[in-house]
Amino acid sequence: MISDKISILITGGTFDKEYDEINGILSFKKTQIHEMLHQSRAKIEFEIKTLMLIDSLEMSDKQRKEIVNNCAQDENNKIIITHGTDTIAETGQAIMKENLNKCIILTGAMIPIKFGSSDGLFNLGCAVGLVQSLKNGVYVAMNGNYFLANKVKKNIQSGLFEKV
Repeated sequence: MISDKISILITGGTFDKEYDEINGILSFKKTQIHEMLHQSRAKIEFEIKTLMLIDSLEMSDKQRKEIVNNCAQDENNKIIITHGTDTIAETGQAIMKENLNKCIILTGAMIPIKFGSSDGLFNLGCAVGLVQSLKNGVYVAMNGNYFLANKVKKNIQSGLFEKV
């Protein structure tokens, strides 16, 4: 039976990075999604599952397959995936190949949530709205726009996503 809940699958990316003051690097401690949903006062039932906390440039084919398998096995037909922006389209295309009868939105952030001036809260809000209103398919939601996962690329000069 298909549930009305929205699944959120966490994979890491800039979304969840924090500044490590001792080593002077960005790193992962935990997902920020719970605090973000609390801050947004969302009154929707979510099922949250942390699959991994990694930079998407370090994501292996095995980890990408884990994301695909979790989407396929998820009992909910509405899924949001938080993901690093550098390979978000690649993961979206891998999910698309499975022809799942679900609405799946991948989203991320260019600035970590912990920095306060992040685009992540806005992107998550857009993803929540889109997953409830778009027809089944695999999409990338960034900066107020959404794209089919196989029709988007990240412009590394501008830091924005563009339709292919």
